[in-house]
Amino acid sequence: MKKKVAVLLSGSGRTLENLIAAFGQEISLGPVISSRKKARGVSVAVEHGLPAYIVPRSSYETDESFSADINTIIRDHQPDLILLAGFLSFWHYPEEYESRIINIHPALIPAFSGKGYYGMNVHNAVYEKGVKVTGCTVHFVDRLYDHGPIILQKWCPVEDDDTPESISKKVFELECQAYPEAVRLILDDRLRRRGQRILIQKADVKNEAF
Repeated sequence: MKKKVAVLLSGSGRTLENLIAAFGQEISLGPVISSRKKARGVSVAVEHGLPAYIVPRSSYETDESFSADINTIIRDHQPDLILLAGFLSFWHYPEEYESRIINIHPALIPAFSGKGYYGMNVHNAVYEKGVKVTGCTVHFVDRLYDHGPIILQKWCPVEDDDTPESISKKVFELECQAYPEAVRLILDDRLRRRGQRILIQKADVKNEAF
């Protein structure tokens, strides 16, 4: 039976497009939930026949009421895994989905992470700081921004002639590799947790449960 994978987004849907290309019909994608009315990602979902919902954060007074409506959709669809794909609103997720939600961040956590570090904000900060390497991080989601256990990271050099825009392009290319790789590791049951560390088992070794 295909695994059900939900996607939460707020913007362009580039990560959703990458997941569709990477997995095709191998998994059942949806629901796709957007926190913004005009997010292009909703159109991407509709074009590919995926169930799409708009839960605009601007229509809610509190994180709790916003989260409650998202959680109703999630529970109606019962996904096996939830992916945050450029989702910019704080979400109080259901307790039963602990360790079944992952996020991709466009920097090497713990650097350039936390509230306010998203999109070009991250790449501008990387550029201004003058670091020599950057990259992306896939991690499990907990109750803090960019804080949960790290699944994997990929990196690239920051060259002298790079700009925030060129850094963004290079990092997104890494994201297109890292997110499908992390999803596949989870679906193949090849991860186990030891404290805050996530260990990756070889493909022929049976994994212990979380």
